[in-house]
Amino acid sequence: MLDKRVGRQEPTLSVVLPYSHSLGEEACELYNRSRRNTMPWQELMLEDIMAVDENGLWTHMKFGWSIPRRNGKSEILIARAIWGITHGRRVLYTAHRTTTSNSAWERCVSQLSGAGYVEDVDFKTYKTRGTERIEWLRDNSGALINFRTRSSKGGLGEGYDDLMIDEAQEYTADQESALKYVVTSSPNPQTLMCGTPPTSVSSGTVFQKYRQNTLTGKNTNSGWAEWSVPKLSDAHDPELWYKTNPSLGYILSERTIRDELGDDQVDDNIQRLGLWLAYSQKSAISLKEWESYIIEKPELKTPVKLFYGVKYAKATSNVSLSVAVRTSDNRVFIEAIDCRPTREGNSWIIAYLLANSAEKVAIDGAGNQNILENEMKDAGVKCKAILPKVSDVIEANTLFEGQLFGGQICHSGQPALTQAISNCEHRAIGSSGGYGYTSILEGADVSLVESVSLAHWLCSSTKPEKKEQIIKY
Repeated sequence: MLDKRVGRQEPTLSVVLPYSHSLGEEACELYNRSRRNTMPWQELMLEDIMAVDENGLWTHMKFGWSIPRRNGKSEILIARAIWGITHGRRVLYTAHRTTTSNSAWERCVSQLSGAGYVEDVDFKTYKTRGTERIEWLRDNSGALINFRTRSSKGGLGEGYDDLMIDEAQEYTADQESALKYVVTSSPNPQTLMCGTPPTSVSSGTVFQKYRQNTLTGKNTNSGWAEWSVPKLSDAHDPELWYKTNPSLGYILSERTIRDELGDDQVDDNIQRLGLWLAYSQKSAISLKEWESYIIEKPELKTPVKLFYGVKYAKATSNVSLSVAVRTSDNRVFIEAIDCRPTREGNSWIIAYLLANSAEKVAIDGAGNQNILENEMKDAGVKCKAILPKVSDVIEANTLFEGQLFGGQICHSGQPALTQAISNCEHRAIGSSGGYGYTSILEGADVSLVESVSLAHWLCSSTKPEKKEQIIKY
């Protein structure tokens, strides 16, 4: 008889610091005294999370993990919390929703009772919804678990040994400011975060930043684990389900997953395959951010070299032309030239390029790129035409936002461009989590934004010529 197939038990991507001893087995044994049992992947996770050094201090002062929904990621927090209270620790368990924190309280009470501890003898519970609490009565350690819904003020003035962040994709910077100091007075603190990759409706940024900094080695004394696909994939492929869902075959079934999948490929990748997009879906450029880079009259770098971007819109029948140029302080000044219906043809673009000497022009828009390129050649336009691939467009948009928010781009505050750029959001393009733009305001043409991005890409990626130095002997 063949063994039942189960999901991959080891993370697809992880950062675990070296250790020789762990208290994870103790936590598993305590959890397993009840009718529920840890799965192998949960045991492996607890081993890494609860690793200690020769002084008994946590190897990982912070540890985060990301797993697709309904795999039992929060049970690790439950096991760790009940171990904590039975070992004299003060625990703060936080969640985004009141229903989640209430459910965590119920599960901790159930696990303690299932492990043989008696309520009102070994521990005492407080059942006020939203401020649930478990106090340990067996000794005078002061051990407890408080369950709270997160806010920008929650936790202030209280001290704990362990901080637990459930639904971490919703953990905001304001909440982190209120909570991160609650464990600083502990001689051996630990902060744990678990969740799923953020979606378009997720409000948190802390989880994503922690993941990035841990994977790139910027965080110290920190660990990370995730089950994920590296790029946008076929969410209907059962092989990928087994790769990214460790509880498949235990508490998840193929039938359940197949039934839940919808028509939103990106959302299915995030929710079921654990995909981390290369961008935040809530990172559209705000009006305030955009207006902070306005400059009245730029001083241009000499010799002046102009770079153009042409974008044929997908959602409308328009084409936009924009320009980018280096300033004397080495920023890139960008400006929209015009946006016209494609039925007017390309003569106005060609006329402008002929009248204004250009270094390069990037042309994006399937079905129109080659037409404009050939018309430019016939008209004697001397600048080089660049026909970007999808990977180039992704690079252009990433570079555009990175340099904009880094203060390396400036503009004159044109009303049409301001309206378009402050009313756009990301849309997924390519197969590796890249993005383009889509308008969220009727009447605002996003091709203006994309043409500006292309012009900036050419300008910023073209290295300035080095001045020849003449050495006299």
